[in-house]
Amino acid sequence: MKVLFDTSSLVGALVESHPSHERCFSWYERGRRGEISAFVCSHSLAELYSVLSTYPVGPRPSVEGVGEVLGEALSRPFQFIPLTAADYRAVVESQIRLGIPGGSVYDGLIARAAEKASADVLLTLNRADFERVWPDHGGRIRVP
Repeated sequence: MKVLFDTSSLVGALVESHPSHERCFSWYERGRRGEISAFVCSHSLAELYSVLSTYPVGPRPSVEGVGEVLGEALSRPFQFIPLTAADYRAVVESQIRLGIPGGSVYDGLIARAAEKASADVLLTLNRADFERVWPDHGGRIRVP
């Protein structure tokens, strides 16, 4: 099974105090063990860095510490799905067609990566957000 992890599911997996940690971590571990093919949108690396380096826990981790966590957490067997300029353009055009403003475009980018990876599952804690930007998801959006 091919699973693309969105940023929220990775935050849940990597932050032990997160309310959805256990559910997300079990999927994450399946990816680490190679039981599923695990994918991450290249854009999610920036989002994940942003969230983890400002996550409201005490003491807040250093940016170097976050870098170490990311280097370890997203090493093999996780595969990054890069997005091209054409992908960004297509996502923006889709947002315009759907009449969706604002930051949801980032969810659209992750959905585009799921399509490019031919993912069976887009794993997210934000089902409604992805259903909005990816109305033709074919039942592939799943909450851990």
